Amino acid sequence: MRFGFVTLFPELIAPYFEASILGRAKKNGLIETDYYNPRDYTTNKHLKVDHTQAGGGAGQVMFAQPLDDLLTEVREEDPDVHIIFPLPAAKPFVQSDAKRLAGKTHVLFVSGRYEGIDERVIERHADELFSIGDYVLTGGELPSLVMCDAISRNIPGVLGNEDSLTEESFETHLLEAPTFTKPENYKGSLIIKEYLKGNHAKIHALKRKLALKKTQYFRPDLYQKANIKDSEEKK
Repeated sequence: MRFGFVTLFPELIAPYFEASILGRAKKNGLIETDYYNPRDYTTNKHLKVDHTQAGGGAGQVMFAQPLDDLLTEVREEDPDVHIIFPLPAAKPFVQSDAKRLAGKTHVLFVSGRYEGIDERVIERHADELFSIGDYVLTGGELPSLVMCDAISRNIPGVLGNEDSLTEESFETHLLEAPTFTKPENYKGSLIIKEYLKGNHAKIHALKRKLALKKTQYFRPDLYQKANIKDSEEKK
């Protein structure tokens, strides 16, 4: 899988791929990363990529020419590239999107800065728009990394244990049940006894029940989407 990042600050993104799971995935050739700086494409003699807003308004906006030329070039090099713009005014990015996008061969994230990007660039080049939450950040680099991380985990071979994907939060619209490790007694707080008895069927049933309760408490919106049997609702 090839990931591209359009950003004025590639130094904010590149270190994330030097360690841990994604660092290993890159070293093993499971993912690769490219970086494109709009300043390298601007025709402005001062290398500016931003301008005042048409119609007035506070803050600068990334103007069309550098990004348009950049994205046109990338699309010409690889017509299969899937271009994503992280934007606050977009649909939420969810786990099913991460799984679906893991099947792509080339995903390119376009990170805005200042007060955003000229809308005409988005209209010309966006394959999808995503938001990672109802808040505003200083740029699109963090959302791009968040989505890239979530997508990468679903690429075969990236995780050491593929079975861990099947029990993660959000796979069935439920949050993951509580997990524990040794020691059994930590400062007077005990592991749930059923976890220690080795009866996997009972442990699975208990985790399902705890996941239901946890989701109902923390994320009632997800709880409403989950496939919950009437018998489980009554427990």
